[in-house]
Amino acid sequence: MSAASNEARRQLGRIVALGYPDVADISADAFEALAEPIVEALDHTDLGSNILLVPTRELVSPESLIARTSINRMAGFTTMPPRDIVSFLPQDGFEPPEGPFYVVVDPHTGTAYGNREPDVARKLIDSDDRLPLTLEEGLAIATQHPDWLVSHNGFNLLGSRSADGRVPSIWMSQGAPRLGAVWPNSRHTWLGNAYCSGRRGASLFAPDMS
Repeated sequence: MSAASNEARRQLGRIVALGYPDVADISADAFEALAEPIVEALDHTDLGSNILLVPTRELVSPESLIARTSINRMAGFTTMPPRDIVSFLPQDGFEPPEGPFYVVVDPHTGTAYGNREPDVARKLIDSDDRLPLTLEEGLAIATQHPDWLVSHNGFNLLGSRSADGRVPSIWMSQGAPRLGAVWPNSRHTWLGNAYCSGRRGASLFAPDMS
């Protein structure tokens, strides 16, 4: 097994233990089987362990996931209604690869872009040839790496946006992860702007047969 596939299996085990199959309304075995193509594809790569295994919203709806995060046994929460959360859609160019699971490569909470208005940070991320993270990907960070949230407090997810222009954010509040939103012209000293270097679906790892 490669470092990437080992890490993907670890992350898969974590979300299964947190009840993601119940959210998807399928058995744990069926849920794990859906992840096998991407996990097996990772076994033939040298991506390393700095990846995120992300289920798409077609498999698990994002409004139920913040409550499955925790820090020091303090469960994550939001004050936004479910209809608000599902309104945060990936922007053009940041849609997930096809399939129930995909991986994010080299995720980061974006501390280098902290204390910037989201629209300004987006331009800086673009100029550095990086990709802003989406809502689902930010939830994956809070789930798999809650220590990142503790260390860096919070981050905007500029790859997603609602129709009214808001972008989702995750930060520490009352000792727990909190899912909220900010306006594109707002600035917060404690919020980075999360990014990655790429997204890969199982089909993108297929060998070139030409």
